[in-house]
Amino acid sequence: MTRTSRRTVLTGLTGLAAAGAFARPAWAQGQSQRPIKVIVPYAAGGASDIVARLVAVPMGQILGQSLYVDNRGGGASQIGTQAIATSAPDGTTVGVVDSAFTVNPGLFGAKLPYDTRRDFTPISLLARTSLVLVVPASLPVSSVKELVALGKAKPGSLTMATAGMGTAVHLGCEQFRQEAGLEVVSVPYRGGGPAIMDLIAGKVDFNFSTIPAVLEQIRTGKLKALGVTTGRVALLPDVPSMAEAGLPSVDAAPDFGLVGPANLPPDILARLAAAAAAAVQDPATRRRMEEIGYEPIGSTPQAYAAHIETMMAKWKHIIDLGNIKPE
Repeated sequence: MTRTSRRTVLTGLTGLAAAGAFARPAWAQGQSQRPIKVIVPYAAGGASDIVARLVAVPMGQILGQSLYVDNRGGGASQIGTQAIATSAPDGTTVGVVDSAFTVNPGLFGAKLPYDTRRDFTPISLLARTSLVLVVPASLPVSSVKELVALGKAKPGSLTMATAGMGTAVHLGCEQFRQEAGLEVVSVPYRGGGPAIMDLIAGKVDFNFSTIPAVLEQIRTGKLKALGVTTGRVALLPDVPSMAEAGLPSVDAAPDFGLVGPANLPPDILARLAAAAAAAVQDPATRRRMEEIGYEPIGSTPQAYAAHIETMMAKWKHIIDLGNIKPE
């Protein structure tokens, strides 16, 4: 996320707060006016934090309660996620989780300090973002097909930058390697920033990144975008989807959802889910999300619960097939 992108997000949040465009619905009357803590299991400024802050303002105005973000990074998101699980199920603590929520069960298994199925209440799938396959400007390929052909011509010659063990970005790379049948050298990085810098310098050959993280580099020609993991996206209208490029199974896409501790009472769950969906679907919130590369969703609790099950099974299959182990 560039400084410009962060300024855009903050400007959008300020605008939403100042507008006061959300009337308090009837369900807010008589409910607790205690503020709602939104735990984000990462440091401030990351993708989950941005989604949380974008949604917190309109949700608070809809509910008639203030929402504030509590960043608790560390432990591959486990510290903050466990804090959500151990909170009282009274509607005053929720959390925004990303794909690590469904990846970690397959990666860490019984070592997780919580049970993803048992210890949480899914509230709403808020948003997702595409990953984009990028290569250095110096690499002599201009399509996914040409990259695959280059890799197969010399097995083991391509280097794959992977940022963050078990993240959707890492598993997007692994998904591509598996589906394309490539033998590549995986080069691990502790974050997306260093990986992108080495990619620009031509020290590694390809990477999957979130669109906001590499949009400026693509537009300035420092990186070439070969394919996106969802359907075509407005920010990169000329870049084909991985399905169009012949690899429809390469569909990793970081997602962001709102969860609470287990056993949220049905009335509280319904209230939070309705407010989250309404906040995400508000035109101003949708526009701001789309401007920085997110697809707004705002699902029901039932749909989000089904999505969690699907993604847990999907990621576990990729982890097992690639023999991926936690660092």
